Amino acid sequence: MDIYASDDEKGEAIKNWWRENGRSVVTGVVLGAAIIFGGRYWINFQQAKTEQAAAMYQQVQMNISDADLTAAEDLTQELMQTHSATPYAAFASLELAAEQVRNDQTAPALEYLQWTVDQAKLNAQKDLARLRMARLLVDQAEYAKALELTQQTVSEGFVSLFAELKGDIYLAQENKTEAYEAYVESISNMDADDPRKTLLEMKRDDVAVINES
Repeated sequence: MDIYASDDEKGEAIKNWWRENGRSVVTGVVLGAAIIFGGRYWINFQQAKTEQAAAMYQQVQMNISDADLTAAEDLTQELMQTHSATPYAAFASLELAAEQVRNDQTAPALEYLQWTVDQAKLNAQKDLARLRMARLLVDQAEYAKALELTQQTVSEGFVSLFAELKGDIYLAQENKTEAYEAYVESISNMDADDPRKTLLEMKRDDVAVINES
């Protein structure tokens, strides 16, 4: 618009511009308001779902504490189906699997752990499930499958734990050289004040003595 135009010319120019662009302006304002409202609605909706999942997870914990595994499993299944995008579904699956192991229900425990590996959103949850699966497989002498799981870790905090388990698997297979290297790897990836360090050093040294004999 020409800044030197008369007031009448300016007024007419504004009318013409509004006739040409008014609809798009109104549409833009409406869409902008809809986006803001929709965004707030989505955030509130997600928060409500997360709070509901958290409450369900707490109930699973109570069911496990009361030794009511049937109720715990039913609620965990519901969490897995309706709130799989939240971390609470994986937490419930992990806890239920742990309780099933304590009750010698290894097969269903492995299924829940596998679900966690496949569906959990947090890498730490996936690695915890892999670690527990591998330990169960070692107990069943499924060494090849367990060893494969130890090589899939993605979380830095689990590197030492998986290396230790890898050493245990190699030792069970009487592969003492590989066991020694795995224990060394485990020690090198732990903090200096880690309470596991003394035990790992004993494992390493025992294998070293065997190798030298």
